Amino acid sequence: MPAHPLEGITVVALEQAVAAPFATRQLADLGARVIKVERPGRGDFAREYDREVKGASAYFVWVNRGKESVVLDVKDGTDRALLEAMLARADVFVHNLAPGAVDRLGLGAETLRAAHPRLITCAISGYGDSGPYREKKAYDLLIQCEAGLLSITGSPEAPARPGISIADIAGGMYAYTGILTALYERERTGAGTDLSVSLLDALGEWMGHPFFAQAYGGAGVVRSGARHPSISPYGAYRCGDGGQVFLSVQSDREWTALCERVLRRPELIRDPRFADNPLRRSHDEELTAELEACFAGHTAEGLIALLDGAGIANARLRDLAEFAAHPQFEARDRWGEFGSPVGPLRGLLPPVEVAGRRAPMRPVPALGEHTEAVRAEFSEPVPRPGNPGPA
Repeated sequence: MPAHPLEGITVVALEQAVAAPFATRQLADLGARVIKVERPGRGDFAREYDREVKGASAYFVWVNRGKESVVLDVKDGTDRALLEAMLARADVFVHNLAPGAVDRLGLGAETLRAAHPRLITCAISGYGDSGPYREKKAYDLLIQCEAGLLSITGSPEAPARPGISIADIAGGMYAYTGILTALYERERTGAGTDLSVSLLDALGEWMGHPFFAQAYGGAGVVRSGARHPSISPYGAYRCGDGGQVFLSVQSDREWTALCERVLRRPELIRDPRFADNPLRRSHDEELTAELEACFAGHTAEGLIALLDGAGIANARLRDLAEFAAHPQFEARDRWGEFGSPVGPLRGLLPPVEVAGRRAPMRPVPALGEHTEAVRAEFSEPVPRPGNPGPA
C-alpha cells in the first residue's frame, strides 16, 4: 500500500503567492509529486514577503513544503519545450496567472486538453475569467473587502482584517477539493476536465450566513468584535482574576445548564429578557452584566472547570506561543519536522490523516533546486503516447 493516496500523480504548478500554492501543498501532503515552476531570478515573489523563518519567508515555508522547484523562462524556446514535456506526462496543471496570461502563452485549458485529453487543468483567479472585474488585480485583503467580509469583521467602531489570508485559503481549498473530484471523475471516464476557481466566488460562498441574514432578516449583521452577531451568550467574559474565558451557549438546554450549574441563578432561565436565543441576543449587554457579576467570584481556571463540568463549550484565548505548546497537539503527537534551505523546521502534520499512515513531511525547496534533475528526466522520451494516467 502506498504511503499516501496520491502517489503516482504528477502536478505541474505555474503558481505564486498563496492561493494556488496552498492548494498544491495539500496535494503534495497526500503524496502527489508537485513540480513548482518559478520565474528566473527571484522565483515566486512570496519568497520575499518576509524573513521571519531564519531568513526565509514564513508565507513561502507554509505553503510550499513537499514540492520540487524548477526555474523556467516560459517564453524561452528551450524552457518552453521542457514545460511542454512536463505537461505531456502530468495529471494536473494548476496556475494562478492573471486571466488571459495562459492563453497568450498558449497554455489555455482548451489548447492543453486538446493535446492531452487526460489532463486536469485548474485556473485560480481573483474575480473569474469574465465580467467587468476580470482583469482587476486581486489580493487577499481586497477580495475580503469586495466580498463584504470586512463590513462584518471588527468592532462596531472600525472594520478589521482577519489575522490570516482567508480569501486565499478559501480559493485554495476549493481548488484542492475540485482537483480531487476531477481525479475521481477521471478514474470513471478516462477524461480530464477544466476547473476554475475565483477567490471572490470562494469567499462569497463563505459569506452565506451573513448574506441570508441581511437579505431576509432586515437588520442584517453588524460588527460585534469577539462576540457572535447572532448567538448569545457567545464570546469573551471577564473573571474575578482579570482573566477572560470564551464560552458559547448553542441551545436552550445549554442555557438551562449554565444558569443552574454555573451561575447558580435558575431564575434567569425564564427571565423574559433571556428566555430564548433571539431574546438573549437582543439583550446581550444586560446578559453580559449578569454573567460577569457571577463570574467575578471565579478565577479563569476555576470557571473553565465549572463550564466543563456543566457541558458548556468554552475556550481560553491563547497567544501564538501557547498555540505552539497546546497540550492537545502534544498529546496527539501532531508536530513534525521537515527540511528547508534554512535548516530543519517544526510544523504541524497535515490535517488529513489517511488510515493512520504518516509519511515524513517533505522539505521546502530552494529556488531552482530541482531544475537540472527535472531537465534531465523530461528530456527522455515520453514512455507511451498520450498522457499516461495512474496504473
